[in-house]
Amino acid sequence: MFAVYAARIDRDNPLSGLELGERPAPAARPGWSVVDVRAASLNHHDLWSLRGVGLAEDKLPMILGCDAAGVDEDGNEVVLHSVIGQSGHGVGPKEPRSILTERYQGTFAEQVAVPTWNVLPKPKELSFAEAACLPTAWLTAYRMLFTNAGVRPGDSVLVQGAGGGVATAAIVLGKAAGLRVFATSRDEAKRKRALELGAVEALESGARLPQRVDAVIETVGAATWSHSVKSLKPGGTLVISGATSGDRPSHAELTRIFFLELKVVGSTMGTKDELEDLLAFCAATGVRPVIDEVLPMDRAREGFERVASGEQFGKVVLTNG
Repeated sequence: MFAVYAARIDRDNPLSGLELGERPAPAARPGWSVVDVRAASLNHHDLWSLRGVGLAEDKLPMILGCDAAGVDEDGNEVVLHSVIGQSGHGVGPKEPRSILTERYQGTFAEQVAVPTWNVLPKPKELSFAEAACLPTAWLTAYRMLFTNAGVRPGDSVLVQGAGGGVATAAIVLGKAAGLRVFATSRDEAKRKRALELGAVEALESGARLPQRVDAVIETVGAATWSHSVKSLKPGGTLVISGATSGDRPSHAELTRIFFLELKVVGSTMGTKDELEDLLAFCAATGVRPVIDEVLPMDRAREGFERVASGEQFGKVVLTNG
């Protein structure tokens, strides 16, 4: 079958290890389901995999892609939960949690196999492309906001780095949940889009906010860390799920963190129950993922280049057929 896969690890030039071509189709195995992929979305996780983060050399070649929506063996339209192993379903009971493509072949292909427990019904209200955007970036944003930041309607939130998949999702979900959302970006066009999506104000990266906020959604890392900490109210919460600019800020702001009793919470993906809730939320409210571009699977390299450049606003989606 046709697939998009990591053939080599290159930390400095990750796209040099990206290949498109024929790979073995997944074989049936007890407790697992084979899904015909209709749409799959790109994440920064796919670029990190090409750098060897979370993907060992002995696992190559590895079909990339965490997210997908498609059709199962019984003809049902489904969405995949991308976290494998945390429940023991379909894998050994002692297998640690991992994200699809860290141990198992991914979704950038005509078919993918996952534990049957990881297969959820796709709401009829969502297209395959829309549903394929939810299991990583949108689920991550959902958990960051509503589980780990614990914000409520009327609270204020700063979203750093508008334009990325998680940040875009946080703006849309925050607006829909009645939050006062501020956003930052170095790019004027992305700031304008953030306002269109519901941010009350969009500022240049590092600019002083008109007020301190209850929570910060942080995916940028070192470049925005100090600004994130300084933007919080006393007792506020900084939730971090990524560090695309690096994980070693020049100033950790430890004095401010302990003096103002700030909370720093790490967040990774989300649970199957949270994905079910997110799917239901989108179906019921009309909230839809922001899609930057939809490409056929054989143009995947263009999609990877767009994500690597940081030019996209929202999700890049690959489709079959």
